[in-house]
This record gives sequence, C-alpha cells and structure tokens, in this order.
Amino acid sequence: MKILIVDDEPKILDVVEAYLVAKDYLVFRANSGEAALRKFALSQPDLLILDLMLPDKSGLDICKEIRGSGNDTPIIMLTAKSKEQDIIQGLQLGADDYIVKPFSPKELVMRVETVLRRSGNIRNKDVYKLSFAEGSLIIYPNSRQVFLHDKEVFLTKKEFDLLYTLAESPTQFFPRETLIESLYGYDSFNSDRAIDSHIKNLRQKIEKDSKKPQFILTIHGKGYRFGCAE
Repeated sequence: MKILIVDDEPKILDVVEAYLVAKDYLVFRANSGEAALRKFALSQPDLLILDLMLPDKSGLDICKEIRGSGNDTPIIMLTAKSKEQDIIQGLQLGADDYIVKPFSPKELVMRVETVLRRSGNIRNKDVYKLSFAEGSLIIYPNSRQVFLHDKEVFLTKKEFDLLYTLAESPTQFFPRETLIESLYGYDSFNSDRAIDSHIKNLRQKIEKDSKKPQFILTIHGKGYRFGCAE
C-alpha cells in the first residue's frame, strides 16, 4: 500500500518513512504544499500524512482542496498546534485523524493502521489472518502485524517469524532444532538458548501471565507448540 508523507522537516520525514517501510508500505515524500499536491496526483496514495504548517501552503488548504475534488483518501494531520479549535477545523475539512507533535512513531503507525482499517483501505494483505481465543489474539501474516485485545503488539522480525511458525500449525509440536532451522537456516550455529530467549520475549508480549502461558506451550525437554486454536 502507498502512503504519502508531507512535512518540511527532513528528520520527521526520515523517521516516519523508516517506520512505515518496516511495515512494508511504499512511501512517497513531499516537503511543501505544491509538491504534496503534485505527488498526491501522481502516486494516488492509499493514505496521506499531512503536516499543517508548510512553507508555501497550509495543510488545511491542501486538505480542503483534496476533499473539494471529491477524493476521500484518508488523511492524518500532523500538527504542532494542540488548540481544540485547530483540531476541530482540520476534522471539519475532512481529516480522518490527527496527531500532535512531538509524537511517537509507533503511535503514528498504529494510527495509520487504525484509519486504514476504518476506511476499508486495508485490502487483500489483511484479509488472511489467524485468530485465536475468540479474536483476542490476531495475526496478519502478510502485513506482519499482531494484535492483542485490539492493540498492536510490536515484535522483532525473529519474534514474528517464530510466532507465525507456531501459530500456523496450532497444536503441532515443534522441536527446538526445527525452529532453529526455520528461523536461522540449516547451517545455523545458533543454540537452543536462542529459541528459548525468543519464546521468553514473546510470552512477555502476548501472554496474560508469561509463567502460565495460554498460547505458547512448552513440551518439556523437547520443544514448543501453539496451544490455543479458535
């Protein structure tokens, strides 16, 4: 999916782009209002992240122009203004959400996913999902996202790969050696401790009680299995 980010601060563009690219989004950038409108027309993004304060044209004017053309692409406003009236004005012009600077990049990514889901713009990549415990744990393999009680859980690449390997075949037993090969390859010199360390971290992130796990179960002396299928 394509996202256009518009801000006149290079550091903000760099950070936001890095976090979105890590989630497999195709990112376009613009540092002015005119460039934003030009790239918006060319790239036709699935979502626009738009700073309110730009050197040549305000984000409010850009939002008004886009909505005035009948385009309903989701827009998230970035603003240093936290006054209620400024926020209300942006929402009245058609913004779908806003976030006040300074902000957490992780929170922004979460807002992006929320707005896309709400707008229906999350397409085939999120159609396939693994759901457990009546939907309390949901794994989206293609977008590499995990949600626990509707809140995104941020995993490392290895943690996600391990969780997906287990969850894709619930109740199947996986020896540590198999998991090492899956994560690191056949010629890996990683020990069982590497898997145990990832399991410990995963349990701390997705289990209600990591000492009494519901999802990732230990087969003592042998390995692990995923123990909760819906």
